[in-house]
Amino acid sequence: MYQGIKTVSFEEAVKVVKSGDRIHIHSVACAPQGLIQALCARGRAGELKNIKLQHLHTEGSAPYAEQEFEGVFSLESFFVGGNVRKPTQEGWADYIPVHLSETQKLIRSGITPVDVAMIQVCPPDKHGYVSMGTSVDATLAAVQTAKTVIAVINPNVPRAWGDAIIKLSDIDIFCEDNTPLIEAHQAKLSEQDIKIGQHCAALIEDGATLQMGIGAIPNAVLSQLGNHKNLGIHTEMFADGVLPLYYKGVINNLNKKYDKGKIVSTFLMGSKEVYDFIDDNPAVAMMDVGYTNDPFIIAQQPKMTAINSALSIDITGQVNADSIGCKFYSGCGGQLDFIRGAAASEGGKPIIAMPSVTAKGVSKICPTLINGAGVVTTRFDAHIVVTEFGAVDLYGKTLQDRAKALISIAHPDHQEELDKAAFERFGSHFHFVTK
Repeated sequence: MYQGIKTVSFEEAVKVVKSGDRIHIHSVACAPQGLIQALCARGRAGELKNIKLQHLHTEGSAPYAEQEFEGVFSLESFFVGGNVRKPTQEGWADYIPVHLSETQKLIRSGITPVDVAMIQVCPPDKHGYVSMGTSVDATLAAVQTAKTVIAVINPNVPRAWGDAIIKLSDIDIFCEDNTPLIEAHQAKLSEQDIKIGQHCAALIEDGATLQMGIGAIPNAVLSQLGNHKNLGIHTEMFADGVLPLYYKGVINNLNKKYDKGKIVSTFLMGSKEVYDFIDDNPAVAMMDVGYTNDPFIIAQQPKMTAINSALSIDITGQVNADSIGCKFYSGCGGQLDFIRGAAASEGGKPIIAMPSVTAKGVSKICPTLINGAGVVTTRFDAHIVVTEFGAVDLYGKTLQDRAKALISIAHPDHQEELDKAAFERFGSHFHFVTK
């Protein structure tokens, strides 16, 4: 019991949900697992039907997406995370294709209106404010527009600044929890990861503003930046790899045009160390996704360098990043938001970085995208592509020049078959095109 706040159990809180409602669930590490389980218990008891659920990526279990809740819960995710990938591919859950920057617009415009928002927040301060901690994204829009907001007060949620701060009066129902936030720990970098990181790092200039996500490649890039100077962060997310560079002074955000001196992000996922780093830290601004991912804001940052990954890319520069054939694997995310923003930035560099082959040895650089694969970044937007075998810039190049360039950074085991496919596609002149 917090002073002046009446809290109820998870089971009592979810009684406000009625059949036909649309519920927004807080993202990533702040997904309120107690409320989710209580909601699913009502579903199993036959008390609810035709409930629509929306969220970006969430950590932890997502039982509402499973077949057992057909007719009870219908997931309309803005991003297909690992915990809902299988039911989405099987058709028990669904996905709304949308740029990350526009997820909040869907909510605020009333296209996907929210009846109930379920969030986690830190304990209130003396002024009557709480923080949404690790995730602002589209959840702020849900809080601002929902008919009912249920908040779990959890002391493990960091008190992040920026748009993460909301008033107690924005919340209708309070619960309590003391469960630690789910953490994501860095995996050991492979030799392949390090080579990709080195090629990307060579493209990053002193004074650049960076966007990159979570995973091996971003961590590999960050690990190579120890001798850089005056870097800034304006991103949709960051993780532990940023911290050593911040403490060393490599990342100081002093060359940014907007939010000078501040790391700007809309959500994050990492270890407790990174959660503690943003706790009550005015040097980090957790902002609405409509701000962080606005291509026009991104474009104002000097030397904006956006590093994103892909599942595959064809020899003309079409980048697939959301599906494996007809099976959705992730989503559009913020890739094109930042690709276009970086392209418009003075000295900006839009980069697609990926291993040359899949874990099964299949070339990620291919003659054509496989049937059903989605184009996230068009050939008109593609610029720099990096694999462990080097970096090439497609911008301003003809189709045949692009094919030569991409084949040069494909895995050597696949270069001959790619060259043959390009010859068949473009004709005999292709063999006279220089790299």
